[in-house]
Amino acid sequence: MMNRYVDKFISYLEIEKNYSGHTLLNYRSDLEEFFKFANDVAVEKVDYLLLRRFLAHLREHQHKPRTLSRKLSSLRSFFRFLHKEGYVKSNPSTLLMSPKLDKTLPKFLSEEEMTSFIEAPDVKTEMGKRDKAILELLYSSGARVSELVGLNVENVDLIGNIAKLEGKGKKERLVPIGNQATIAIKNYVDARKNKSGPMFLNKSHTRLSDRSVRNIINKYITQACINQKISPHVLRHSFATHMINRGADLRSVQELLGHVNLSTTQIYTHVTTDRLKKVYDKAHPRA
Repeated sequence: MMNRYVDKFISYLEIEKNYSGHTLLNYRSDLEEFFKFANDVAVEKVDYLLLRRFLAHLREHQHKPRTLSRKLSSLRSFFRFLHKEGYVKSNPSTLLMSPKLDKTLPKFLSEEEMTSFIEAPDVKTEMGKRDKAILELLYSSGARVSELVGLNVENVDLIGNIAKLEGKGKKERLVPIGNQATIAIKNYVDARKNKSGPMFLNKSHTRLSDRSVRNIINKYITQACINQKISPHVLRHSFATHMINRGADLRSVQELLGHVNLSTTQIYTHVTTDRLKKVYDKAHPRA
């Protein structure tokens, strides 16, 4: 019985909300975990106390606040949907309190570190040209890795310096790309046999995966002697931080990153404020 409601909910998220496959898997996993804990109780019998017991169970298993918050969000959305569609008489999740999340500032590379990182690939080889194009495009556009690997050659206008990205919720947006990224992409496409289809190919000439991009980044971080472990998202953070440091306004950066809410972008003002405080403390004689 539970599966029937979950299936309806997942279909709603996919069709009405355009949620990505990855997000849908997370929702299904969270709901299955709850109903397993609840011993497959009927949805009509789920009440506030049962949901509280589930959250206490998650805390006992030392889930991080961010994970708890996501699971709670899944349950809220699910029961809001059931109530709206008339499958349950009331929404038992309305009184649930979200765990307090620590605001962690995003990691980013300095402009000097970014330069040595991007210059690390050996552009004498086709794979080196590909890797250079990947690094240039990630930093130039602020694209998510999922957006980058989903690109096709025809999505990039090398004359107009524009790329069409498909972001979260399958929303498309146009982003400018810099001259250095344009040159790197052109050099890579010119060097390979297939001039159409997926923009970034693996050695088997099929579309590159998210995991492969992560491995590529780790490889060049080591080569550039940057003493920190970074994820592909750090390039996105670096893009936003450097843009704001050099005077870009928050609204423009929001558009470029594809953030729905400005509050998501505002984290980068904290990063730059933190940097300014350090500069001030070091430079001012009475700081």
